[in-house]
Amino acid sequence: MTTQMLFRADPYLKSADASVVAHSDDGGVVLDRTVFYPTGGGQPGDSGKLDWPGGSLLIKTTVKGSDGSIVLLPSTEAELPPLGQQVTQTLDWEKRYGHMRIHTALHLLSVVIPFGVTGGSISADKGRLDFDMADPPEDKLAIEQALNEMIATDASVSESWITESELDAQPDLVKTMSVQPPRGAGRIRLIRIGDAAHPLDLQPCGGTHVAKLGEIGRLRIGKTEKKGRMNRRVYLHLED
Repeated sequence: MTTQMLFRADPYLKSADASVVAHSDDGGVVLDRTVFYPTGGGQPGDSGKLDWPGGSLLIKTTVKGSDGSIVLLPSTEAELPPLGQQVTQTLDWEKRYGHMRIHTALHLLSVVIPFGVTGGSISADKGRLDFDMADPPEDKLAIEQALNEMIATDASVSESWITESELDAQPDLVKTMSVQPPRGAGRIRLIRIGDAAHPLDLQPCGGTHVAKLGEIGRLRIGKTEKKGRMNRRVYLHLED
C-alpha cells in the first residue's frame, strides 16, 4: 500500500482532502495521499490535525510504514476516523516551514565545510551536521559569513532525478557517509541549489526544502562539539 506523497510535488501545500485507507497496528491512520512528511533523513515527521464531519484528531508525528505507506500517529489514544472516511488534513505549517528552512541551510553547511557528513538533525529553529574531521572549524565567523553570503544570492532550489546507475557513476554526489540514498525504485532524487551549469550544491535528498535561499533568513553558527576522534558536530540557528 503506497501513499501518494503530495509534499513531494508541492512542499508548500498546507492542507488537502484524502480518504482513510488503513489503521496501523500502533494506532495510526493511513491516508491514500498526504501532505505530511514522514520522519527520515534527519528531518522530523510532520504534525497537525485531521478533521471530518463529527470528528477531529491531532497528529503528533508521521512515520514510514513497512509497506510503503505513510502513517499519521495521533497525539493521544483516540477514536480514529473509520476506513473510507473523507478527511481534511492540515499541517502545523510553522513547524514544517522551519524544517524546510533548516534542511536547506544544512545543505549549504555541507558546502562550506567540505568533509563527509556522518549524521545530522533538524528542528524548526536549529539543526546540526556531524563531519568526518579531526579538528574543529578554525573560524566559526567565517563559516557564518559564507553561509549568509550564499543565502543573500537568493538562488533557487529545485529537484531532478537520475538513475541508480548514473549515481553510481558519480559517487561524489553522496555526502552522507552514514545514510545512503534509498534504492530499489530505479531512480534517485537530487536537490540542486543554484543553476544547472554551476550549482552551489547538488546531492541526493528526499526531504522538503524552500524554493529560494532568501527564505532561510539570516543564520548563526552555534557551538561545535567533539563527538569522537574523527567526528565534529556543528550547530546552526535561524536568527529570525
